[in-house]
Parts: sequence; C-alpha cells; structure tokens
Amino acid sequence: MVSFGGFLMPVQYEGVTKEHLCVRDGVGVFDVSHMGEFFVEGPQALPFLQYLCSNDIEKLVPGKAQYNYLPNATGGVVDDLIVYQLDDERYLLVVNASNIEKDWNWISKQNEAYGATIRNASEAYALLAIQGPKAIEAMQALTDSILAELPYYAHQTATFAGIADVIIATTGYTGSGGLELYIPTTQVQKVWEAVFKAGEAFGIAPIGLAARDTLRLEMGYCLYGNEINEDQSPIAAGLGWVTRPQTNFINSEALGKEKTEGTSNKLVGFELQERGIPRRGHQLFDSAGNQIGHVTSGTQAPSLGKGIGLGYVTKEFSAIGSKIQLQVRNKMLAATVVSLPFYRA
Repeated sequence: MVSFGGFLMPVQYEGVTKEHLCVRDGVGVFDVSHMGEFFVEGPQALPFLQYLCSNDIEKLVPGKAQYNYLPNATGGVVDDLIVYQLDDERYLLVVNASNIEKDWNWISKQNEAYGATIRNASEAYALLAIQGPKAIEAMQALTDSILAELPYYAHQTATFAGIADVIIATTGYTGSGGLELYIPTTQVQKVWEAVFKAGEAFGIAPIGLAARDTLRLEMGYCLYGNEINEDQSPIAAGLGWVTRPQTNFINSEALGKEKTEGTSNKLVGFELQERGIPRRGHQLFDSAGNQIGHVTSGTQAPSLGKGIGLGYVTKEFSAIGSKIQLQVRNKMLAATVVSLPFYRA
C-alpha cells in the first residue's frame, strides 16, 4: 500500500506479473475509487462541454461514452477524461484522482460564462474496474441487464448486486475488455463481496496499480503526468484523433494548426532489441550518439517478455521501424520504433 494522489492505494497483491496476466487471460478487479466524478447538467451542459473538451460532444447520445482531454490556453492539457452522456441534458465527467481539485477549479472558472449546473460527486461514488475477457460472463449473474449486448464505450444505469442505480460501463484502461462500475460509496463493500463471489469460478483476483500501469502501457495509453501534462502538446502525444477544432473549444485554433502542420517531436512506442528495462527519464539517442528524446513510461512487458517504452523523439525518428538507442546507466541499448498497441489479443 502506498500514498497516491492523497489516497492510500494498493500497488500489488500477489505480484505484478501474476496480476497482469490474470487480467489478460481471465478477470481481475481494480479498486479505482480515487477517480473523480463531476456531473454537468441543464440546457447549458452541451455548449459548455463543447467549449471545455477537445472532442465533439454533440456526437454523444444517452448511453454512450467518449474519451476527451481538457485543453488549457497555452497548448497543453489540464487533464484527460471520459465523458458519459446519462440523459439529454446530463453528463458525467470522470477525471484523474491527482487532478480532482485542479480540474474542479478549472471547470468552475470556465463555467462562469455558461452557467451549467455542475456538481463534484467524487466523494459520493466508488469505482470498481472489472477487467479481462471473462469479466462480462462472470458478472452477468449480478444483474438483469444483458451485459454482452452493451457495445464498447457504452453504459447503462441498472441494479447490480442488489444495489440500485449503479452505472455499468464498458470502458476501461487495460485493453482486455470488461466493465467499470460507478457505485454509491456506502454500497461498494457489498458490491465488492458480491463481485468476488460471482467471479470465484472464473479465477477472479484483486489487481493493484502496478499491473494497471503495465496493462495500459502495453496498449500505448497515455498517463497524465507522464505522456501528457500542462506543457506537452496533445497533438504530439497522438491525441489528434480526439481533437475536433471545428467545435471551437479552448485553444482550438492553435491545436488545429498543429494537427494540420504537425509538431517537431512525437510520442512513439519502442521495443528493446536486447535485455533491459526502459524507465521514465531515460534518454533516447540516434545511432551516432545524438540525443533525440526521452522516455515517458517503460516496463518489462509481462505479456510480451521484452522491454517496451513510450517516449518523445524528434520528428525524423518517429517513423515505424526507426532504429534508436536507449541509455541505461552508461550503456546504450538498441531499440526500434514500433506501431501501437504493443499488445494485440
């Protein structure tokens, strides 16, 4: 257990590799109740969120979710988040735990010009992420909703484990499918116990934050504070696909220009060609020994058995197949830029 974002969080239960493979092959449960939940409601909710978020909120319908980021005014990112449309004029924003206070202050300030009804419900909701290829089958006994009929990035509010008004979503941060459950905090222990009873025959296990990180890294997913932050361009980070400048959001003109013209550096995935483990802060070089970038995240990938990393490199070394070098202490290790995700089921 460690302190993380003001919370006491489980890093691991039985070991990172065992937990990681449990999610890839079966079903595991993350207690991610530290995440933040904001509700945005009323007739001004849509125009406000269109201004606030990078993606096109108008494309949402009740029952769907959408990945987004909150651009700041200077070319960086306040946070990344998921927006769920619950009803015609009702949305749920789920933000990173370490940014709850910062995000709430930012959203409140931007809302002064719109007057949407906003509410910080982070203390009222717990969040369990039940992830893995067996997750939906294992959890079906706990609800009358037909979980297999929920498409990816969809959600519905239903009774789950005898608890009413649970938001059941097919979102996640692992790349192995499954569910995320938004549960009233007062009821989460009951749901936790029911989930493990229902999943017992499927080999269900609790999973810590360390395996959550290795799982997301194998998928090439950005982590706030590593790949994206207040200063880093979201376009360079590969988030152009959720950047819709025609919606005229905060700093949309500048980000639209970057999306069209490109950036001087780019976030890439790379694999080591020899033994070693990339770590955040390690430096990247070309074959002549010139520094070309740095590592933002790295690990020994449990599903692949090799060292993998994400990092920023100058544009000329960002093409798939580019040969680069990773400096670990005083040694240079050969690496190759590869397409993402690293892991494909």
